[in-house]
Amino acid sequence: MASNDTERREEEEAPAGEDEDTGAQVAPIVKLEEVTVTTGEENEDAILDLKSKLYRFDKDGNQWKERGAGTVKFLKHKETGKVRLVMRQSKTLKICANHLVLPSMTVQEHVGNEKSCVWHATDFADGELKDELFCIRFPSIDNCKTFMETFQEVAESQKKKEENKDASGAAGLLEKLSVEDEKKAEDKAEDTPAKPKEEDKPEGEAGKSDAEKKD
Repeated sequence: MASNDTERREEEEAPAGEDEDTGAQVAPIVKLEEVTVTTGEENEDAILDLKSKLYRFDKDGNQWKERGAGTVKFLKHKETGKVRLVMRQSKTLKICANHLVLPSMTVQEHVGNEKSCVWHATDFADGELKDELFCIRFPSIDNCKTFMETFQEVAESQKKKEENKDASGAAGLLEKLSVEDEKKAEDKAEDTPAKPKEEDKPEGEAGKSDAEKKD
């Protein structure tokens, strides 16, 4: 009996053998296809990318309300050169700010907090244009200063771009007007009858003097 118990314990304590490779291949039940995910930022270059927390001012409640914590970016379009501010929440990637940076925009430090700054914008994060007062807070004072400096640089660059566009438009208009004036002058010259030359006068009158014509 003792020998049987010993053999039984040895069998229980013996390590399980490794699974033998049978060479069989099991095909997956469902075949998953690769899906291309687009963010709408494919044609844009990121100028700035910082972690932050965004707030919007609720006029009805007269208080600041959190929009989300995540990453704020300045994105410059590769073709048009326009720059927009976009911020997404970290976990859900939901957009909590999305607006163009216009020449008229300014950003300033939030009173009493060097890590925060505020600005007005016409935002499109909710799918419709809304006038918003934003406040954004950064982990450090340096990040806040970097954000404000970049914001102002972008706004000024857009202003110069608008000025150059206006200048080009004015130059094009003047050029168009000049071409039209020249064309009108040419058309007027064509409509005016030419003064007859001496050889074009009727025969017998070409040799007459002015005195003879009076008689």
